[in-house]
Amino acid sequence: MTSSVRWTDRLSTGTEATQDDVVRWYQSTREGKAYVPTMIWGTLQTEAYATVILGQVVDFLGIPNDVPAGVAKRMQRQQVLYDGEHHYDVVLGEQALYTNIGGPEVMQEQIEHLLRELGLASLTLGILPSTARVDLFPVHAFNIYGDGDRAHVELVSSSVDITERSELDLYSKAFAALSSAASYGDAAEELLQRAHSFWTNTPLRQ
Repeated sequence: MTSSVRWTDRLSTGTEATQDDVVRWYQSTREGKAYVPTMIWGTLQTEAYATVILGQVVDFLGIPNDVPAGVAKRMQRQQVLYDGEHHYDVVLGEQALYTNIGGPEVMQEQIEHLLRELGLASLTLGILPSTARVDLFPVHAFNIYGDGDRAHVELVSSSVDITERSELDLYSKAFAALSSAASYGDAAEELLQRAHSFWTNTPLRQ
């Protein structure tokens, strides 16, 4: 089964209520997966980075501006990384480290946060190099929640939830292909350090 909800409906009262939903999804998922090619996975975002992202959502969709409340909820969901009861396997595209969200200072702080979190027992973080050969055509970002029972995709106009087993199997297959081509451990840290150096040496006016 596939269900779709328009963002203007789902966010009609602002961002906080939807972030509440996401907190519940993460709390109920013991083993989750995420592929995010061009931005930082929400549960690893800094407060500054999340503030820019949710502010852009508010401006683009014309919804009520409750960005501070939405950001607070997004920070709350990060507790699943520290409670010892969850594990998340996350693949970020290397482009996610260079997509300019908020300028060099925000990005530098964000990369530093990723470097600190790289060793968490609850997190397997891979970086997919831009030049990596992947046995899969380029695909959109997606999350797998509910211990494999639900895939979530965010489009420009709506969010889509997928629960049909045959479709979920394809998402699992796609994640396996992406993760097998990603860099982990020291190799991932090297890519993060390279991105950190880039933002450190980027003029603040950009």
